Amino acid sequence: MYPHLFTPIAIGRRTLTHRIAMAPLTRSRAGQPGNVPNAMNVEYYRQRASAALIVTEASQISQQGQGYAWTPGIHSAEQIEGWRAVSDAVHSEGGIIFLQLWHVGRVSHPVFQPGGAAPVAPSAIRAPGKTFIVNADGGGEWADVPEPQALTVGDIAAIVDDYRQAARNAIAAGMDGVEIHAGNGYLIDQFINSNSNRRTDAYGGSPENRARFLLDVVAAVSDEIGADRVAVRLTPMGRFLGMGDDAPEQTFGHIVERLNAWPLAYLHLVEPAVVGTVKDDNVDPRWDALMIALRRAYRGVLMIAGGYDADSAERAIANGRADLIAFGRPFLANPDLPARIAGGHPLNTPDPATFFGGTEAGYTDYPALG
Repeated sequence: MYPHLFTPIAIGRRTLTHRIAMAPLTRSRAGQPGNVPNAMNVEYYRQRASAALIVTEASQISQQGQGYAWTPGIHSAEQIEGWRAVSDAVHSEGGIIFLQLWHVGRVSHPVFQPGGAAPVAPSAIRAPGKTFIVNADGGGEWADVPEPQALTVGDIAAIVDDYRQAARNAIAAGMDGVEIHAGNGYLIDQFINSNSNRRTDAYGGSPENRARFLLDVVAAVSDEIGADRVAVRLTPMGRFLGMGDDAPEQTFGHIVERLNAWPLAYLHLVEPAVVGTVKDDNVDPRWDALMIALRRAYRGVLMIAGGYDADSAERAIANGRADLIAFGRPFLANPDLPARIAGGHPLNTPDPATFFGGTEAGYTDYPALG
């Protein structure tokens, strides 16, 4: 029924059996204390191992990189062991899994920061959003983010080293590779976009300078684990958390052209179907032309995400828009999504009330076929 979706493709050192990937999905269920993946997380990912590729939920590369309660990290020995249990479970089912590396930058709160410091950012510009913290009763609540502190050049170099170490940790945890999260309004995206980067040094001003931090991270991580185990996620023209760029065609065109210098596993572009968790009804009309231009410019494997269903995903592969399609919400409620698509079976409906935080309900209890 979907011949293009169910065709193998090679990414780096691995060959995927089909083209339906599982997008990174924050679920806020890491074990406490320590933000450590636990047995419930192991079962969740094991259930979804039939994805061509699983990209894990975003995982902070350092304590400074955390911005939301109960999200997992990849910077402590306990976290490495927790993720190893996840990767072992996925591999036991024949799956392939990349860990997404995350630093939220300014979208954080002093309760997460070492010494209660202000969050960090390319420039001291407050994000127009909130973060999720643990309140005095042990539950969660939304809190305004404070004005961040601008990073020094030395600080930037230290964070690049944090990415390098996190990539090494991910491989030690048995992951098949890593995806560098460079979108959705978090730290790398804050450097890329002119709305959030007002620096006047080598990391600000021109598109080339604003892309420098991302390229430094890609170089460091590729040097550490091999570029063929590295991927990058971008959200061109994304508006989440105050993002916006004066010349997105120039900025993202430059980034994609520069990424061709590495034999990356894939490039992951997110189409503007949603802002945060809600549908975006104000998509920039330039998006489609930019997407086509980036597709033509990038010489490697391209994965796209953004509200796709089986039919639109098949068309996107068939017409060359992308090589892989990442599904998000359908994988929340359908652990066996590829089998459902292949057989034309109906899909379970996800429950938004259980997206973030909680127990097995709405996490590992969705039924599989048969």
